[in-house]
Amino acid sequence: MATILLALTLAWGLNAQASVYTWSKHNLTFEVPDGGMVTYNTNTRFEVAWEDMVMTIQLYSKDKENKKDVYKTSLESLAMSYNMYDTKSGKIKVKGFDGYTLEGIMPDGSRCVLANLVSKQSDLVVQISINYYYGNREEVDDIIKSFAENDQKQPNREKRKQKVQSKDDAEKQAQKKLEEQKKREEKLRKEQEERERQIRLRNEKIYEI
Repeated sequence: MATILLALTLAWGLNAQASVYTWSKHNLTFEVPDGGMVTYNTNTRFEVAWEDMVMTIQLYSKDKENKKDVYKTSLESLAMSYNMYDTKSGKIKVKGFDGYTLEGIMPDGSRCVLANLVSKQSDLVVQISINYYYGNREEVDDIIKSFAENDQKQPNREKRKQKVQSKDDAEKQAQKKLEEQKKREEKLRKEQEERERQIRLRNEKIYEI
């Protein structure tokens, strides 16, 4: 895959909680949750980060020999460079693209989804990497599915299943799970104490005899 030089512009989405970005030369548009900070922006690469998620986009041109396997193997190579494990390859339906995905776990325990979107109407290949800590998979899929090539510079929009989970909500959920775990451990401890008490009682009876 070869690199394509493009210029990225930002526009506000119809959704007050979303930002829309467009590479004008290829009419490539996508939508992401608002509040992200752009950390890298060149003609071929774009990165945006939130407190709970990081997305990287790299633009290429199609393989000259039109080998579809290259779009799968390139994701596998990228996953290896990230030292990802428990990986799983798949496909994703994105209007106007053939979508290839690979998901897995990063060395720090966070999740990562990689995708190659191969345009059905141009020479463009969009490679996406989304690393998320507190977010959910549905939101990641929504971002990938929002990519579109059209003159209107509008992203593909589907009904959002969930918003990106905030850090506070994630911490509350983690705290709730911790409390539930403590309750289970306390229950097991009491059950163990009761078993030990029953054993002592039986031993005492044996001793009395």
